[in-house]
Amino acid sequence: MKSNLPDRSRDTTVVPQDVQDVLDRNAQRLRVFGQQMHWLDATTSTNDVAAHLAERGAAEGTVVVAESQTAGRGRLGRAWFSPPGAGLYVSIVLRPAGDLSAHRNPAVLLTLASGVAIAEGVRAATGLPAEIKWPNDVMIGKRKLAGVLAEATSQSGALQHVIVGFGINLQPAAYPPDVARRATSIEAEMGGRGADRAQLLVEILAAFAARYADLQAGMFDAILSAWRARAPLLRGALVEWETPHGLQRGRAEDIDATGALLVRPLGPPGGDGRFERLIAGEVRWT
Repeated sequence: MKSNLPDRSRDTTVVPQDVQDVLDRNAQRLRVFGQQMHWLDATTSTNDVAAHLAERGAAEGTVVVAESQTAGRGRLGRAWFSPPGAGLYVSIVLRPAGDLSAHRNPAVLLTLASGVAIAEGVRAATGLPAEIKWPNDVMIGKRKLAGVLAEATSQSGALQHVIVGFGINLQPAAYPPDVARRATSIEAEMGGRGADRAQLLVEILAAFAARYADLQAGMFDAILSAWRARAPLLRGALVEWETPHGLQRGRAEDIDATGALLVRPLGPPGGDGRFERLIAGEVRWT
């Protein structure tokens, strides 16, 4: 039978037995997520593989997992360092309906929901105090544990599918220096004890299934509230961003109903006190 995977992703294996066993035991919690799973030894990008499958009719909830990526990417086209054995690199095919499909930017809501689900899944599987940093980072303290990339595809103005991808660091690795300064891993945070990758993956997928159900039911406020509860350091944090007039600085205050970051610019006393809504581009936390 001809493979549905792109040529560069045909080095496939069956789902490892330890993972399949945990998937089977948690099928009810996972709903549609993981019923169809592609487990790859290596690929360019799991988001690209999942998009390829979605364009060929893959069902909602199809999951792509890779042991390594050669061209993993994050927000703003940044490379996501994905060495063999050091992490879990996962993408999910979604076909939003109802209120979520009609939302003006479902990918933003799905990014927020995914951050919540990863933080919840990490806590459930390991006990680690995972938190969230806007817009797509999952943190332990001041170091990055995981990131999310949601990519939507529309045709003639109608949403076709969204691919939600995430990478989570399981073990320390020989990261490039700029990454090493900011990154952490499950194993490093657990004092050298390895993570149970099967349980971690299933807990994240189960949390995502519950949060996705909330979004499909139009319960956007529940997602925003859950996100805020897991971003305790957001309010008052100093941030910088580029504007057509140069670098601007301010203090983060909240996110709004669309997931945009609300920042109060720093300025002279007696300023107008208005918020800036940041929805794209580079935001640096200082």
